[in-house]
Amino acid sequence: LHIDLYIMGCSDSDGLDMFGLDGEEMWYADFIKGEGVMPLPPFADPFTYPGHYEQAVGQQGVCKANLATAIKAYKNPEEKI
Repeated sequence: LHIDLYIMGCSDSDGLDMFGLDGEEMWYADFIKGEGVMPLPPFADPFTYPGHYEQAVGQQGVCKANLATAIKAYKNPEEKI
């Protein structure tokens, strides 16, 4: 049994797009360097996610547009303490 994970999210200043398997990062988008990164050790079998960095960039645009809509719709309420 394996645990497969995909996370995508954004804020007004940052973004995240990551694939994981069994608690290990398999691939993530580095939006600062403009590329997908596979942080696996050299002995691991290499694999690719062709076109996923470009898809991640597009999804960040959608996420930030949705975030702006949500902020406007909810009038950005202050967090209650």
